[in-house]
Amino acid sequence: MPNIGAPELIVILIVALIVFGPRKLPELGKSLGAGLREFRKSTQGLKDELEGTMRDAPTPPGPAAVQTIHVPLVQPEGTVPAQPVVAASVTPVAVAPQAVTPQAVTPPTEPAERVG
Repeated sequence: MPNIGAPELIVILIVALIVFGPRKLPELGKSLGAGLREFRKSTQGLKDELEGTMRDAPTPPGPAAVQTIHVPLVQPEGTVPAQPVVAASVTPVAVAPQAVTPQAVTPPTEPAERVG
């Protein structure tokens, strides 16, 4: 988007002078300036509030400390410890690809009921 230069600004002022007249133009400029001032104030206030919120936000806590619990291994008398079970070895089996034949889709012979 091109910037507005001096010639464009002069054309805009001449058109505003013709449309609003010399008596209304100062009032229009004053109200436009007040509106821009209020807009800048509100955007600056919003920006300050957002920065304050970001500054005051607590940082998330780091990872919690890990606590190790040591439980002594006690077996009741007269019991035999369990032996680990070893799984039988599994050999992979290759499966031959099968041909897929498309089937024709036939529409229903009776019309569907309309719900409405």
